[in-house]
Amino acid sequence: MRNAVSEPRTIILRPSSGLVALDFRELWIYRELVYFLTWRSLKVRYKQTILGVSWAVLEPFLTMVVFTIFFGNLAKVGSDNVPYPIWSYAGLLPWGLFSKALSDASRSLVQNSHMITKIYFPRIILPLSSILAGLVDFAIAFVVLIGMMLFYNTYPTSVAWTLPLFLLLALITALGVALWLSALNVKYRDVGYVLPFLTQFWLFITPVVYPSSQIPEKWRLIYGLNPMTGVVEGFRWALLGIHPQPTFFPMLAVSTGMAFLVLLTGIFYFRRMERGFADVV
Repeated sequence: MRNAVSEPRTIILRPSSGLVALDFRELWIYRELVYFLTWRSLKVRYKQTILGVSWAVLEPFLTMVVFTIFFGNLAKVGSDNVPYPIWSYAGLLPWGLFSKALSDASRSLVQNSHMITKIYFPRIILPLSSILAGLVDFAIAFVVLIGMMLFYNTYPTSVAWTLPLFLLLALITALGVALWLSALNVKYRDVGYVLPFLTQFWLFITPVVYPSSQIPEKWRLIYGLNPMTGVVEGFRWALLGIHPQPTFFPMLAVSTGMAFLVLLTGIFYFRRMERGFADVV
């Protein structure tokens, strides 16, 4: 008896129309591509470097030292009754994850134009894999934070289990903004020049070097419109046991809502614009 020969599968690609949501089933089919692109991003990042993955620690640690000298010692910026070095480092970790993910993901489409013009795959995989690669750097730098906490006799609180939620919120924010910027960067290369300024400006409107308690109480809900406000303050609250202000949870709710709003609008805008990526990039 001859073996039955299966008929070849035919995949028909049709352009999307109107507002198109994210196809999670298609993402699952291409999950291995997400893995390999993430791994490739890590290999390229540390290829031919002398210090290798040590850069994942040196960047936030040296930034913490500078912030401690100028903001903690000279400017006497408050740190919620927590030693300023550990307080600032705890804020720099989620911020570093966000800023790195934003920078890499926003340029991912242009940097991989050869793939976009030659083969089909869900284009959202490119910014998504760039963001996931940053989790490795975060994990390495987080080990240093644990060492600093032991040095200062500071121990995780009972709400430390919420840390993954704030980490997820940082990734959601980064992906949402990156979807907007990466799609715009395909058509307007000015985005690449604006991005460093945007990241620097965003740093100073986020409570990384100063606590949100220094913002007048009547403005804190508006301050929470910055999604990273909730991420950074929530990260410190969960890890360092900082007593939450009365406006903390409403501010966190506003930040969370804004993060999901940016993500949803970013997905729809990205899906709408991706029809012409191969023609423009």
